[in-house]
Amino acid sequence: MAGHDAGTQYQFTGIQKYFNSYTITGRRNCVLATYASIAMIFLYFKLKPKKQTPAVTQK
Repeated sequence: MAGHDAGTQYQFTGIQKYFNSYTITGRRNCVLATYASIAMIFLYFKLKPKKQTPAVTQK
């Protein structure tokens, strides 16, 4: 089972050091990155300026 020292046997380098599925810290970073990307997509569509339509149309 995965314990506190589950990831000490692996020597990760680069981005794998922060985003991996072997350590609790790596899993937490993956979850936080997922939540942040979902929040950014939500904020993008929420704060995006709406297209202007004319208030009075001529006939």
